[in-house]
Amino acid sequence: MKKVKISFILNFIIVLLVVLGCIFMFTGFKFMSDQTLLEASKIEMFKFYTVDSNILMGIVSFIFVIYDMKLLKNKINSIPIFVYILKLVATSGITLTFLTTLLFLAPQYGFYAMYNNTNLFFHLIVPMLSLISYIIFEKHNNKYKYALLGILPMFIYSIYYTSVVLINLNNNWIKYDFYGFLQGKISNIYIVMPIIYFLSYFISLGLVFLNKINKKI
Repeated sequence: MKKVKISFILNFIIVLLVVLGCIFMFTGFKFMSDQTLLEASKIEMFKFYTVDSNILMGIVSFIFVIYDMKLLKNKINSIPIFVYILKLVATSGITLTFLTTLLFLAPQYGFYAMYNNTNLFFHLIVPMLSLISYIIFEKHNNKYKYALLGILPMFIYSIYYTSVVLINLNNNWIKYDFYGFLQGKISNIYIVMPIIYFLSYFISLGLVFLNKINKKI
């Protein structure tokens, strides 16, 4: 039960940070500096995959909190497999956020800018807590076939992202490539998106593998 208690605590903290992060970003509240790189207030904030993947993580973590509570109160004997699958999907999505920030965005815009204000929660703390909770404290009978579902968060988001870019081809489309994935060349869309799908799948496979390894310890 010790691992269940830790899982409960970690997921509760994730939910709390996601809620606070969304409130801070929606209202434009700054607690570190006035810098607003790759941030937006009000409804516009939902255009970022960072925000969407964190909200998904928050929702799934809330579901986990409920089931962890039931386990701790002996109301159930185990957590349903669909909850673990949801956690895999959400963790895959937010890990992509973490790695994209660390390896692609931060080198371009600066590490302080990418871990400033709400982005400190969304780019670093929530992803790290999510990885720790899934890999170490949420052990179950993982199957590699579920890893393919890890592509879903980015696949769904990519439909929105590419649609906005393509719709605005004659309206300074570059500004709608707000992550700079296409590097000013529209044809890169056919290269970048498949690569991101592959990375999402690779991340999901890695998460299943690490969870399996840890389950044996």
